[in-house]
Amino acid sequence: MSVLKASNDDYPTFQLNTPRFDQSTFKGRLRHFLDVTDPRTLFTSQAELERSQELLKSFERGTLDSTITNKQLWEAQKIKQAIIHPDTGEKIPMPFRMSGFVPFGAPIVTGLLLPNQGIAQIVFWQWLNQSHNAAVNYCNRNASKKTPTSRFLLGYAGAVTSAVTIALSLSVLVKRANGLSPAVKLIVQKFVPFPAVATASVSNVVLMRNSELSEGINVVDKNGRVIGVSKVAAKKALTETALTRAFLPAPILVIPPIIMTALEKTKWLKRNPRMHLPCNALAATLSFAFALPIAIALFPQMSSIKREDLEADLQEECKDVCLYYNKGL
Repeated sequence: MSVLKASNDDYPTFQLNTPRFDQSTFKGRLRHFLDVTDPRTLFTSQAELERSQELLKSFERGTLDSTITNKQLWEAQKIKQAIIHPDTGEKIPMPFRMSGFVPFGAPIVTGLLLPNQGIAQIVFWQWLNQSHNAAVNYCNRNASKKTPTSRFLLGYAGAVTSAVTIALSLSVLVKRANGLSPAVKLIVQKFVPFPAVATASVSNVVLMRNSELSEGINVVDKNGRVIGVSKVAAKKALTETALTRAFLPAPILVIPPIIMTALEKTKWLKRNPRMHLPCNALAATLSFAFALPIAIALFPQMSSIKREDLEADLQEECKDVCLYYNKGL
């Protein structure tokens, strides 16, 4: 293999299909997922994507030009991982990439947090949010095993139903709470989207990916060789993803209402009521951008599982202490 050209950057020696940052620590995973969610990759052209893929293929074949630096290789891998699904090898549609989650999801979050919503508005924004979440879940799923479309439709229907039902029920309860003043009701109403979205997000993941529990997912050794299919690993993958999705809405749907409640008491916003929506949108977008990488950094995407915890037949196939699987995002 060709020797990489020395460069004056802080990039470590390149390793194919390996994260640049240490995935055993939260800090390393956070830095990794800041790359994964970097919205600048949305503007990558097809030609640039192809160049990045060819560069990585050259590295794998050992035909890399000696002028190529570690930085160029890490940037090429960042582009590929942001756009190409690790299991299918296909391009993920732009609105459903993790790098597009904030730009395309922030307007939806802003809609969820709009004040004084009627029944139709609540239903619309919850439906739109769960539709977007369902598409993101599907496009970033563990695709090592094929799943019938009917399973995903069932999950989608369950997520939308649970989100709308919880949001409407809580909204009605708050309005009928006789012990609360109108001002307090208005404040409480702002937090209604959180339990609805959190519950539905977990339901969305579990229902849309429940086939993994019955069929299992691929587990691989440290060299990427598929050892077999494990239901135990699938259960661990879904549990980690569900916990991530339960945490994700918290900062997004709790911080903006706190900020807006404080701003609404200021003379500036009272004199400029038209700024309410822009301020709400800015608070939602910043909270979303802050929460997303933290939430998905809670667990590594390529998670590990002890060989002794796997099914007996898989333990006999490999002697490695740990095996690995794509958790999905």
